This record gives sequence, structure tokens and C-alpha cells, in this order.
Amino acid sequence: MRPRYYKLNKPRNVVSQFISPDKVGLLGDINFSFPPGTHALGRLDNDSEGLLLLTTNKKITRLLFLAKKKHLRTYLVMVQNVVSEKTLAALKSGVSIFIKNGITYLAKPDHIEIVVTPIELCKQAHDIREQYPHTWLLITLTEGKHRQVRKMVLAAKHRCLRLIRISMAGISLGDLQPGHVEELDEETFCSLTEINL
Repeated sequence: MRPRYYKLNKPRNVVSQFISPDKVGLLGDINFSFPPGTHALGRLDNDSEGLLLLTTNKKITRLLFLAKKKHLRTYLVMVQNVVSEKTLAALKSGVSIFIKNGITYLAKPDHIEIVVTPIELCKQAHDIREQYPHTWLLITLTEGKHRQVRKMVLAAKHRCLRLIRISMAGISLGDLQPGHVEELDEETFCSLTEINL
């Protein structure tokens, strides 16, 4: 059977897996018939949204995440209160976050900027809480420590209210609606992600 490749706009309250011992929303709850052996490439937390790549090709995870060339991941992030230029500069320089076993890690984005009209980048980037002081940030990383973006903005004294991944490894979310899936052919997938099978 030929490998299959998909992009999903993962809604909130769905974990990036098909099986879990916990009572959580699963990828199998999405209204789409994924073939046996489908798995997510990387993950988005339960409360995060946006682009999730899936495949039946077991080699792809190794080729994508262990390659010498790091793949970019870009997020639209809505944080509580107004981010000052001083705070933005601190985030650009890198902030210390806690990772496993209480170890600190200097998390530095490849790119970060304040976005005035996030809906131009992603149609779901609007929120009822926008009536209160907030800031939308565009953050690009080549690394993916556990809950890294949320920890970074919290280290800068801003709570994350929304986190939407809009692109990953050359593949963008585009106009795909939450809960919807689009299949990509192998040539397109490999070309966009720069993977050589």
C-alpha cells in the first residue's frame, strides 16, 4: 500500500493521538476516515490548534525531525495584556524556561514579531477576549520542547490565551477549516518538507 500524507487543522480539546488512556478528544473523533497506521508527525497540545501533519509512512518522523536541516514551525499566539518593545526584545534574545527534571533551557525563537491583524494570516485568529488588553505574536521556532511557546511567553509575564500553528516544515495551514483534513500526494509532501525518500 502506498504511503498517505495529510494535513489537519486540529481543533482545541483534541490530542495529537488516536489512542489514550484518558478521557480526551482523539484524532479518531475527527470526521475523516484515516487509514490504519496513520500517526501524527510531532504534536500539538490538547489546548493548541492548527496545523498537524499525519502520515502512514513510518520513516518520515525520523527524516523530518532528525535531519541536519531544522524545520521551521510558525505559530500565531494570543497573549494576555500588551507586549512592550522591551519584552519583545527580551523574547528575541531568548528566555529561560524549565524543561524535564527541572532543567532550565534558553529558548530563543528564530523569529518573533507583533501582529496587528492576525486574521490576515489565519481566519480563525479572532477571539472574544480581544475586547480586553492583549497582543497577537507571530513566533517561528526550529525546536519543539514540551509546551515551549506557552512557557516562553509566560516567562515574559504574559499568559498564552490562544496558540495556532499556521505552518510547519514548508506546509502551511492555508484556508483549511478547524476539524478538516486535506490529503497531499507524496511528491508535494516531500517537495514542501524537503525530504528525500
